[in-house]
Amino acid sequence: MPRNNYILPNGNVQISFSGGRTSAYMLYKILESNQGLPNTAKVVFTNTGREMNETLDFIQECSDRWNIHVTWLEYDNVNGKNTFKEVNHNSASRNGEPFDKLIDKYGRLPNALQRFCTGVLKIQTSGKYLKSLGWSKWNHALGIRADEPRRYKTDYRDGFYPYYPIYESNDTLIDVNNFWDMQSFKLNLPVVGGKTLKGNCDLCFLKSESQLAMIMKENPDRSKWWIETEKRFGKQFNRDRNLESLSNFVSSQQDWVFDQQGYFCQADGGECTG
Repeated sequence: MPRNNYILPNGNVQISFSGGRTSAYMLYKILESNQGLPNTAKVVFTNTGREMNETLDFIQECSDRWNIHVTWLEYDNVNGKNTFKEVNHNSASRNGEPFDKLIDKYGRLPNALQRFCTGVLKIQTSGKYLKSLGWSKWNHALGIRADEPRRYKTDYRDGFYPYYPIYESNDTLIDVNNFWDMQSFKLNLPVVGGKTLKGNCDLCFLKSESQLAMIMKENPDRSKWWIETEKRFGKQFNRDRNLESLSNFVSSQQDWVFDQQGYFCQADGGECTG
């Protein structure tokens, strides 16, 4: 009989819940396979303050419907030292406050080559919380699918061993989509080509220009924090893309241009990013 990879390994296990459809699928399959969770497992969501409200609502709805406690964490800085604080759906930051604290401490903006935002806001913050519980080593369940082999990494680091139940089960985006098609609720963000374009940090510098343009068009208020942060430091999250210029360009366009594939690829005179 083939092994059920969603059955948790022995010992402490961190289950990362990003608030996306794939990690929620992983959480459900783990709950189903283990008939709940043992005391040695923690479901953790790390909030950067730049997630869409729909993401935060979805996390809370999964928690309520599946009767599972999700630990909400945020990066904090106390007396110059990195630490964490526990929050909840009501008290979670919604305007980039943890991100601001991080950037102010390091005095620079993260970028594609120096992604210390992920390293500190998520990995380090959750690690400090788990170590405060007395954990020294643990398995870390991550929502990487079988159709995402480039994201599969097995190195032990920061106290944890990566654990990929979706990948090891050979489950793909098709399985995730089929699962959510059968559910009575969902993440209320648009899915395009299998991707939740507004998932994770709203205007993340890793997103393509076309993705950012669409978000700026549909949710112009989401640009404000990113633009003001670039102005405050006189730097850009992406050296080839000034967000204020892109926002102004998007706001001046008629709706039809958003139906033209590749329209934004040359908006900055550079190569197509999307």
